[in-house]
Amino acid sequence: MTTGHPPRFLTTPDAAKRVGLSHRTMEKHRSYGTGPAYRKLGGRVVYAIDELDAWVELGRRSSTSDPGTGTVHPARQVQR
Repeated sequence: MTTGHPPRFLTTPDAAKRVGLSHRTMEKHRSYGTGPAYRKLGGRVVYAIDELDAWVELGRRSSTSDPGTGTVHPARQVQR
């Protein structure tokens, strides 16, 4: 059924494609808490598109010397 509305949420494989990562990397980010916010709807994991895009924007830099305003951590445990 198509409602004509653009999707608000993406599944893990679709979210991974949007940001250029593998679905396994997205799963690792979710497991380690280094990835974008997600929701559990029943047994499904979904990502809000606007939050996914905001997470990607944390890594925006204009040069190698630009410290940026946020950090996108690698998909592994982070020492906090």
